[in-house]
Amino acid sequence: MGVDRRSFIKYASLAAAGNAAGLKPFGAWNALAQTATDYKALVCIFLYGGNDANNMLIQFDTAGYGNYSAVRGPLAIAQAQLLQLSAAPNFALNPNMLDIQTLFNSNAAALVTNVGTLVQPTTRAAFLAGSTLPQNLFSHSDQQLEWQNASQSSEARTGWAGRIADTINLQYNANAKVPMVMSVAGDTLFCNGSSSTPVSISTGNVFNAQCSEGSTECAAQQATAQALLSFDSGISLVQADNAIMSNAYGYAKTLSDAVQSVTPLKTIFPGTGLGAQLKQIAQIIQVRAALGVSRQIFFAGVGNFDTHQNQIALQGALLAQIGPAMAAFYAATQELAVASQVTSFTMSDFSRTFQPNSNTGSDHAWGSHHIVMGGAVKGGKMYGTFPNLTLGGPDDSGSNGRWIPSTASAQYAATLAAWYGVSAAQMPQIFPNIASFAKTNLGFV
Repeated sequence: MGVDRRSFIKYASLAAAGNAAGLKPFGAWNALAQTATDYKALVCIFLYGGNDANNMLIQFDTAGYGNYSAVRGPLAIAQAQLLQLSAAPNFALNPNMLDIQTLFNSNAAALVTNVGTLVQPTTRAAFLAGSTLPQNLFSHSDQQLEWQNASQSSEARTGWAGRIADTINLQYNANAKVPMVMSVAGDTLFCNGSSSTPVSISTGNVFNAQCSEGSTECAAQQATAQALLSFDSGISLVQADNAIMSNAYGYAKTLSDAVQSVTPLKTIFPGTGLGAQLKQIAQIIQVRAALGVSRQIFFAGVGNFDTHQNQIALQGALLAQIGPAMAAFYAATQELAVASQVTSFTMSDFSRTFQPNSNTGSDHAWGSHHIVMGGAVKGGKMYGTFPNLTLGGPDDSGSNGRWIPSTASAQYAATLAAWYGVSAAQMPQIFPNIASFAKTNLGFV
């Protein structure tokens, strides 16, 4: 995705172990899997392709909706279909986001407006004068990487979750059996650190393990894999890099045994890709004590939001997946009594142009709106500065509604990191550009 980062060259996709392989369930782990006293988790949900925030959060007052309808034309959603926010009555959500409306109105979710990659605070005048800007604005691959690395350069080799692990993993997870950072959506820069190593878990699929090491070692690993493949806890692990291949089977077995040892969650998740990912994360959070972790970061993803055409139908179907999956995940954290200890949040490449294109779609833009969810979130509120939606106006980088962010993605991430346990002194190690912004905590959590 535009940067020379770790590639997945080894695979260990393993299902759970159990009695049939002669592996006794971890009876003691049932007792251990209790609420950790200082547990916290961050869960990133990446909306790949650039979610059109202009059709996610919509002005509902007469003047605001009138401007929206006039400019958006074929992309405008009828006002009667929109889901008004009771705590922010001048705004409404896309009609496919009923669950998010409920979470917002019950103070379990907040909205952070007009967030995007920035090197420094930027105005329209500064943009037009050629001020310092993030690399390759409006490029999918570059902006995905810059959201994930919070360095505003697509060439950075580590992600901000990975750097958090580099910085505080030993402080919080000294006796952990698994890494701090896990992805359920494949290999991502977000998870990669300099000294810490993430793991990637593939939900619901079981593949034969592949090995390119010595024949004796491979045979032993394959035998272990085959012994585990007949079980079904939904845990299958994909692990990067030769140097840590030997840990892959160990991590998989640890996760498999832990998940198999506890009573399954009662919360029902939707049968979608994102639903499966968030269910897998909930299962791992359930066995946090057995894994020896008091801090975890997870990465999930859904797409494709690159709606250059037929946007109403395509985006609507994707948003209809997000709400139920997030609501089920929040319900699962309530079931586990950790709702106030788990904070979920969205990220995306960018938003899309306010002015539609000629194919009933919209094109790549910049500042976007995002959802933050959890018991610790100061919900029912909107944070940041909503843009002036005037084409060619003070917040437009050009003339078709590419909003210049009023809040930097680094500020958004730093707010989450501060809640997670990163100190003010540690912030520059994780967010190298954070000193460019006067406000480093947006106060939404």
